[in-house]
Amino acid sequence: MKKSNDREVATPHLAEEWVGKVYTFICILFLIITIFSMVYFVASKGLSTFLVNGVNVKDLLTGLKWKPDGEPPMFGALPFIFGSFSTSILAAIIAAPLGFCAAVFMIELSPKIGRTFMQPVIELLAGIPSVVYGFVGLSVVVPLFRDIFPGQGVGIAAGALVLAFMILPTITTIATDALASLPAGLKEGSYALGATRWQTIYRIVLPTTLPAQMTGIVLGIARAFGEALAVQMVIGNAPHIPHSLFQSASTLTSAITLSMGNTAMGSVQNNALWSLALILMMMTFVFVFIIRWLEGRKKL
Repeated sequence: MKKSNDREVATPHLAEEWVGKVYTFICILFLIITIFSMVYFVASKGLSTFLVNGVNVKDLLTGLKWKPDGEPPMFGALPFIFGSFSTSILAAIIAAPLGFCAAVFMIELSPKIGRTFMQPVIELLAGIPSVVYGFVGLSVVVPLFRDIFPGQGVGIAAGALVLAFMILPTITTIATDALASLPAGLKEGSYALGATRWQTIYRIVLPTTLPAQMTGIVLGIARAFGEALAVQMVIGNAPHIPHSLFQSASTLTSAITLSMGNTAMGSVQNNALWSLALILMMMTFVFVFIIRWLEGRKKL
C-alpha cells in the first residue's frame, strides 16, 4: 500500500518537471530563432548593397561623401562611423570618472547617504526617456555651447555630453556592485598595514575592481553607440567629418532614422541604410565579446 502511494505522489511531480522542461526548451528555441532571424534579415538586406547593387565595401567604409541622389550616387559612411565612435567614446570619458567617484562615495565614504539618496537619484536617470535628454540638451547644452564656444552649439561635444548623462547610471550601478562585492579582508588588510583610506581606494579597490569597471564602461559605450533620438537632436546631422568638437556631425543611427522612411524598399539607398544597420549590429557583437572577455578576467 505504501509503494502505491509513493507512485501516486511521484507521478504528478514527474509530469510537472516534464512540462517545465518542455516550456523552457520552447522559450529558449523561440529566443534563438528570433535572434538568428534578426541577424539573417539585417545581414541579407545589408549585404545586398554589395552583392546586388554593386557598391564597393571599401568605398562604403572609407568614403567621405554621402550623396545617394548624386550622379553618380555616393555612399561614403565614414563620417557616420566617425561620429558614432567619437560621441560614444567621448561620452564614456566624461561619464567613467563621475560614475566611479559616485560609486566610491556611496560605498566607501558615505554608505548611508549614498544608498538612501544618491543611488535612487542615479537609477532614476536610467528611466528618463531619450527624447527628454535630447530636449534638455537642445534647450540647455546647445545654447550654453553657443555662448561659450564658436559655432552654433550643435556638434560632437553636445552629443557626447548628453550621452554621458544617459550612460552614467549604467557605469555607476556596475561600479557600485563591484565595490560592494569586494571581500572585507582586502581593505582590512590594507588598513592593518598602515594605509590610509585614499591609499586603499587607489592601490587596492581600483585595481581589484578594474575589470568590472571596464565592463560598465563598455556597456555604456554600447548603449551610447546605438542611441539615436537624443544624439540626433543635438549633433547637427551633417554628413561630414568635423574638424572641431563644436561642428555639426552625424552618426549611424541618425543617418538611418532620418532617411529610412524616405526610401523605397529594395532601392540602392535603402540597401545602403541597411548596410549601416549591419555595421551597428556587428559593433554590438564586438562590444558583447569585449564584455565577455572582461568578465572572464574578474578576480574578486
